[in-house]
Amino acid sequence: MPRFPSSPAFWRSPVRGARFTSVLGLVLLAGMTVLFVTGLLSYAAYNPDLDPVNDKTPDKGLLGFFLFSWPTDPHWLYRLTQGVHVTLGLALVPVLLAKLWSVVPRLFALPPVRSLAHGLERLSLLLLVGGALFEFVTGILNVQLDYAFPGSFYPLHLYGAWVFFAAFLAHVVLKAPAAVRNVRKMRAGRRDGGEEGEVEDDEAEEDELVSPDPAPPTVSRRGALWMVGGGSALLFGTSVGRSFDGPLRETAVLSPHGGPEPGEGPNGFQINKTAAYVGIDPRETDSEAWRLVVTGRSGTVRLSLTDLRRMPLHSAALPIACVEGWSTADQWWRGVRLRDLAALVGYDDPPDVFVRSLQRRGAFRSAALRANQVADARSLLALDVNGEPLSADHGRPARIIVPAAPGVLNTKWVTRLEFGEL
Repeated sequence: MPRFPSSPAFWRSPVRGARFTSVLGLVLLAGMTVLFVTGLLSYAAYNPDLDPVNDKTPDKGLLGFFLFSWPTDPHWLYRLTQGVHVTLGLALVPVLLAKLWSVVPRLFALPPVRSLAHGLERLSLLLLVGGALFEFVTGILNVQLDYAFPGSFYPLHLYGAWVFFAAFLAHVVLKAPAAVRNVRKMRAGRRDGGEEGEVEDDEAEEDELVSPDPAPPTVSRRGALWMVGGGSALLFGTSVGRSFDGPLRETAVLSPHGGPEPGEGPNGFQINKTAAYVGIDPRETDSEAWRLVVTGRSGTVRLSLTDLRRMPLHSAALPIACVEGWSTADQWWRGVRLRDLAALVGYDDPPDVFVRSLQRRGAFRSAALRANQVADARSLLALDVNGEPLSADHGRPARIIVPAAPGVLNTKWVTRLEFGEL
């Protein structure tokens, strides 16, 4: 007799079962919570309340209740939170896929809705599975700098995260107690000397994921869990190095900008986009032609590169950390403090600043910084890095460098600074 996906006997893997699914679910419970929190922190780091410059999600409304002024200490803060977010997201891919595989028979169960409560549960599962796949796919595409999805990554990922997490919380409330009970039974079975891959008859009757006609086993449930864990460990080990300095960086073969540094010398560290890619005309950045325009309470000041180099210059060792999860080692930057430039136009107590760039293509062609970021003594309009003038791809003749800020707020090819409350 032919079997269809709606028939329990269609799904014959002896690995499936409530206990196997529960272990994966508890791992995702912890991991997804960390992903959600670090994702919100990443969004807050962009200072999206600085309208309209940094706000890529103008209709967020109540979804922006958590926003706060992003701090500058410790200087590696964004490097840590975004490194955890991206690396953990990649490492959880095998767990998510295994979890979806383990419960796929339920998607074809008939009747599709047995009661109102069952219908609501099925709806939450639709949002949960759809939201998880959407978040992971868009996140991985963004990490690989492949913007194949329609629209801007920022609002898509933010709204998707809230839809997913709301369904996730509903699912946890419904399923967490049963998951904990199943894991406790699995542990009890091991203490009694049993193999957790074996299913007793009474359990099979209660567990709708256990096949009534299982195929011969090729791997135990414990072995399957080890395979999933091994896949996660492999992704973790080949991605995490990009958030560290030293030899460990060479192990990040699957992360963006993995492997050796692109080039040698003082400017031989990572970038996302070259000057040519974003449309920078070399004539605009020529040291003789370029001028920095600074505006504020007392008026406008125009400064040449020579004028800037005559001002007091300061140094700071800071990394660049990007939303894609990669970061550089600390680089030695040298330039004029932003708060000193604010003082030139009448501000003893530095306000917010709107930074304009010569960049013509790509997101964040201009960006804004909070007053606390401007006031930090390590926040510079950098002219040099590691003892040499900036290269064209690193923002020559001048770029912003701010501790703990996402890479896109460290604007390159700066042409104008507008100080004032935003």
